[in-house]
Amino acid sequence: EVQLQASGGGLVQPGGSLRLSCAASGLTFEDYNMGWFRQAPGKEREGVSCITDTGGSTYYSASVKGRFTISRDNAKNTVYLQMNSLKPEDSAVYYCATGEYVPCRLVLTSSTAYNYLEVWGQGTQVTVSS
Repeated sequence: EVQLQASGGGLVQPGGSLRLSCAASGLTFEDYNMGWFRQAPGKEREGVSCITDTGGSTYYSASVKGRFTISRDNAKNTVYLQMNSLKPEDSAVYYCATGEYVPCRLVLTSSTAYNYLEVWGQGTQVTVSS
């Protein structure tokens, strides 16, 4: 069974930083593109960032580009999201997700592409507030 376990969320002041982790099991991790998504109360889930299987390509939504960095350690079956210069509007539950085929550009721009995301982690809460 494929499982994703997200962690690292918490309460941080505006301008602060957090690093999220997503540990994967039950799959050959280095064969899978991985994505981070978030959902704030009353809002639809949105794509945040995506990284290809080798880590060679990374993609970001416009709202986080330049502030967030996605990376992965295939030896540890883990993908990370380093979040800097956090803003109150970044507050949300953050999820990692993957699937057999994940078109990174598409899943960040179209919710209809979420059909490609077969496995979701349980989410980790990020709250940015003073």
